[in-house]
Amino acid sequence: MWENDTIAAISTPLAAGGIGVIRISGPKALEVGDKIFVPISGKPLWQHKGYTCAFGYVTDGAEKLDEAVASVFRAPKSYTGEDVVELSCHGGVFLLERVLQSALRHGAVLAGPGEFTKRAFVNGKMDLTQAEAVMDLIRADSDNGVRAALAGHEGHLTQESGRLSRQLVEIAGHLAAWVDYPEEDIEDITASQLCSQVEETLHALQGLLRSYGSGRMIREGITAAIVGRPNVGKSTLMNLLARYQRSIVTDIPGTTRDVVEDSIRIGGYILRLADTAGLRETKDQVEAMGVALSRQRLESSDLVLAVFDISHGLEQEDFDLLEQLRGRTAIAVCNKSDLSQSQQFQQQLSQLKEYLPYAVVMSAKNGDGLEELERLIPQVLGLSRVDPSAAMVANERQRQCVIRAVTALEQARQAILDGVTWDAVAVCVDDAIGALMEMDGKSVSEEVVANVFARFCVGK
Repeated sequence: MWENDTIAAISTPLAAGGIGVIRISGPKALEVGDKIFVPISGKPLWQHKGYTCAFGYVTDGAEKLDEAVASVFRAPKSYTGEDVVELSCHGGVFLLERVLQSALRHGAVLAGPGEFTKRAFVNGKMDLTQAEAVMDLIRADSDNGVRAALAGHEGHLTQESGRLSRQLVEIAGHLAAWVDYPEEDIEDITASQLCSQVEETLHALQGLLRSYGSGRMIREGITAAIVGRPNVGKSTLMNLLARYQRSIVTDIPGTTRDVVEDSIRIGGYILRLADTAGLRETKDQVEAMGVALSRQRLESSDLVLAVFDISHGLEQEDFDLLEQLRGRTAIAVCNKSDLSQSQQFQQQLSQLKEYLPYAVVMSAKNGDGLEELERLIPQVLGLSRVDPSAAMVANERQRQCVIRAVTALEQARQAILDGVTWDAVAVCVDDAIGALMEMDGKSVSEEVVANVFARFCVGK
């Protein structure tokens, strides 16, 4: 519905900087560019070949606004697949807005969120999973996050889903031919052969589904909660990991009454860390609210750092916490190694490890044991075995598509085992193919596409 519109937007952040870019895309991009850009050479933009630049100045039609460099990209060899002009000016926000207003007055319309990338998708420059990876690249804040997003943008998930789709299409084609043309000399397919083919694709899809948790942590960061009873050193550990005084540290129990949060880098990962109120029964209303928040954060985190004071023995509150952590991904942080270890704790250490197999002895006060803790975190989460550049399911939309495909193939497998007719099996296989086609955007509703690009920033 917008195929005749020429869109424009500021594509760099709305903050003062050395350079700012206004992007114009559409059938009249060169025409609009020539109305607001005057090249020093005198050669108008419409005479330029693709992938060429011109130096000159931008105007609002009446007066000169700024020096600029105009970059010309010709359809279909551009980001959007259309004619594109990008004006690189000085990066003042007011100045960029004036240049954009000039472009809008001379025939362009303001781009919506993600509209440049949406046009790239519609024009076949990328599929939907690759388009989603564009925002992952923009938002990436760790080395592995960049690798994972780049792999998605380069089409690693597309290639894997395409391979699985082709396997299913081959199965569906054989079934359709056998059902629709029984009189033809078509090679018969046995139930065991068909079940084996379906299971091969099913196992691969289940592997993709398992990649979602790791992929989410790599892209969005690992949510982690520091928990424990009061005065075991939770806030000191928070400050050690953050490399500055993020939490207040005192000898007074109950100092932390709210959740204190920060994002830190550990290796190639982002740890979204929360220092929580000490877990204990209290009559203080404010502290009780903090304890309730601590328990909520404990339940919702990818990782729990459970802190224990090794200069004292384990108390009942420690054992209550250990019971809550059964089956959770957690590391026991045996803190205060700079103080003498109590004999009682030495005896209880093996008991603690029955609850939490991963433990590190450290001093949050002077940093002893920090390297071991940082090494353990990706290991405990299974991230040390994950290749960030492999095909991974990146978001909930993609995950739901894979779940539907897995469910359809599980139904197909069960139908084969139950001796159901091949046409019923074919329906299940077709459902799986449809789910994968929706994932990469080959068959997707306008509503789904609109929801995907609504999360983009304007100018991309």
